[in-house]
Amino acid sequence: MDTTITPLAEQAPGVAALLREATDAQHRTAESRPFMTALMGGELDLAAYTLYLAQFARIYAGLESRETVRSDPAVLQDRRLDRAAAIEADLAALGAPDWRDTLPALPATIVYEERLRALARDEPLRLVAHHYTRYLGDLSGGQVMATMLRRHYGATEDQLSYFRFDALGPLVPYKRGYRDALDALDLTDAERDALVAEARAAFDANTAVFDDLQVATAGR
Repeated sequence: MDTTITPLAEQAPGVAALLREATDAQHRTAESRPFMTALMGGELDLAAYTLYLAQFARIYAGLESRETVRSDPAVLQDRRLDRAAAIEADLAALGAPDWRDTLPALPATIVYEERLRALARDEPLRLVAHHYTRYLGDLSGGQVMATMLRRHYGATEDQLSYFRFDALGPLVPYKRGYRDALDALDLTDAERDALVAEARAAFDANTAVFDDLQVATAGR
């Protein structure tokens, strides 16, 4: 019987580490797009953020459109993460209760939402990649974003419920548990490859939305 133990340094990384490493460069590209740099730097206004939020209202509606079943990956089944309702409340507080009619879906948003709805319907494993990209981003960088919106634009708490996850308790242990749940996924090599490819596609989709927002808000 072969009792050889693979050294820790040679073991395949867990799913969470694999996704983080595979998307690190794209993550940095997305967060440094001109629109995001300007928004976080206080160079825009709440109207620009409201347009941003209207895009993500549509995106989260697509992401959260799946009626989960027991066989779905565990991370998809935690509906405490859902953001669509909170985003709609924020849009109302920002003076855009009729955002569907007054704040258009940008081209990249339409493509992204359609992709998410297709995955939510047919490919829950690939949907996990977008779930990871959006929600872990909200739980980490999103908290910084909320601080910047308060500081630069005077955003009020009723305009920032998107970033509050009171039902989760402390965020650091929750994020650790989320990554553990990813690592517990029993995936074939082909499934791991598919998940990585979809995570990269998720960052590309977000970057495309940011670039469309840059065009839409040019001159502010």
